[in-house]
Amino acid sequence: MASAARRTRRSMHRVTLRRCAAVLLALVTVGAQGESQGRRGRTTEAMPNVPYDGRYTFVRVKYDMLNDGGFGRDIKWAHDYPRGERHFTKIVSELSSVRTRMDGSNVLTFDDPEIFKYPIAYMAEPGFWNPSESEVLNMRKYVEKGGFLIFDDFAANHWMNFERQMQRVLPKSRPVVLTTAHPIFDSFYRITNLKYTHPYYGLDAVFYGIFEDNDPSKRLVAIINYNNDLSELWEFSDEGMFPIEASNEAYKLGINYIVYALTR
Repeated sequence: MASAARRTRRSMHRVTLRRCAAVLLALVTVGAQGESQGRRGRTTEAMPNVPYDGRYTFVRVKYDMLNDGGFGRDIKWAHDYPRGERHFTKIVSELSSVRTRMDGSNVLTFDDPEIFKYPIAYMAEPGFWNPSESEVLNMRKYVEKGGFLIFDDFAANHWMNFERQMQRVLPKSRPVVLTTAHPIFDSFYRITNLKYTHPYYGLDAVFYGIFEDNDPSKRLVAIINYNNDLSELWEFSDEGMFPIEASNEAYKLGINYIVYALTR
């Protein structure tokens, strides 16, 4: 009986926490302060990286592009930088117990040995990603050592380049369509519906996963937000460009990714 009561209290506490977090999420989103830099990847230089100190630090992957992206100085890896990660890390810190660094983030290439200090790496626009052989090798080592990859902000035929490059990194990998049954969608928030659409194109989002040894019962090593753009919703969550519900859902997904990766 006592054990059952404790389980009930824990369950009630979890529900209460999630309800409070949802309310706070809306408040923090509305109250977030905007920055003037980083609109649509027009920045050409990253700000100085912060030193490793054990806290969760947002790491964005910098890469050479296949071409100029079709828009002159549109730097694809920098889409939504740095506002996206500034807003996101604020939310992670406010809503979870994850020790989060909010005074800066890092931009690293995969051939930089510093990246092995950080268990989670985010990449924008992998449809334009063109890794060198050294980056391919280190990225493979990163995953094998327990690193977790988040791919975001790409759609439609950009999948072809992403798949081609991932085959270089993990030649035997096979992306699997994820459903709400996977634990990543219940690591903090209980997400019961994956019917999301791209904030600009209206395409139906698909969530793919890459698993260790291609075994869905093993560790998820990469989450792929295809036909979606979570970071866009993070970046502009304080400006009313998108419905607050859409920004809230993007934050919930991101928090779930971080909590899942840090607890596996």
